[in-house]
Amino acid sequence: MSAPLRLMAVHAHPDDESSKGAATMARYVAEGVDVLVCTLTGGERGSILNPKMDRPEILANMAEVRRQEMERAREILGVSQRFLGFVDSGLPEDENEPLPEGCFAVQPLEVAAAPLVAAVREFRPHVILTYDDDGGYPHPDHIMTNRVSVEAFEAAGDPDRYPGTGDPWQPLKLYYHMGFSKERFEALHEAMTERDMGSPYADWISRWEDRPQKWPVTTRVPCASYFETRDLALMAHATQVDPDGFWFVCPRELQMEIWPTEDFHLARSLVDTEPPEDDLFAGIEGAAPAKSGSPAGCDERPQASVVN
Repeated sequence: MSAPLRLMAVHAHPDDESSKGAATMARYVAEGVDVLVCTLTGGERGSILNPKMDRPEILANMAEVRRQEMERAREILGVSQRFLGFVDSGLPEDENEPLPEGCFAVQPLEVAAAPLVAAVREFRPHVILTYDDDGGYPHPDHIMTNRVSVEAFEAAGDPDRYPGTGDPWQPLKLYYHMGFSKERFEALHEAMTERDMGSPYADWISRWEDRPQKWPVTTRVPCASYFETRDLALMAHATQVDPDGFWFVCPRELQMEIWPTEDFHLARSLVDTEPPEDDLFAGIEGAAPAKSGSPAGCDERPQASVVN
């Protein structure tokens, strides 16, 4: 393609972009792809998960601290980033607990999706990354992020929908993050056990049947060379990530050896591609850029296909 390829990653909170698909984004940035992270909320209700940051002045200024952390992570990854203006819903301790009034997860779908549709029409991504329909884990903001991402993918190319949010643009592929797969953690667990390192994953794996994986992995992007970048971006979110905690128990070198990819599920595609893939842009390079009402250079807008 004459213009750079463009990738949009849609996330619920600051730090999500660094724990899901960060090495993939860093790789594509290095290869000349334009990458934009859209962060739907400010993470205002996030808990402090790093004991070293559990201080009154941090808690009192959480919204600004998390914006500063996001800026540092953005610089490390080399991506562009924008906040879309919604308020963090928090993670209820009880599933029957009502969500805070006015938070992101209680917005009507068209209200929640409109800023993302506008961002899609402005940035014009060829590929969008988001969570699956369970949110990756059942945080209300993650589930809503899936809903608005699917809505934006399906609506942004339709000139009759979301008037006033820019000229139509149809993305070509939509992916779900699949980084937290049982297969991956079993492989890391086995490798750590064989090397007498001790593994933190045994109990988690034993309870996996409580939450079976719904979507198969279709796409594995080699990106081990960017795991260090990913880890640095994670540590930039100091309120959320303990450098002595779970994220870093498995040595990076072992991860690079045993599982050198980040993994995704191709949920929608308007281009011809055949899983398994090793590139989010498979089927896109060499195609004409999508135009409003004509996603794949066709005269008629095709329907998005669902890859199961």
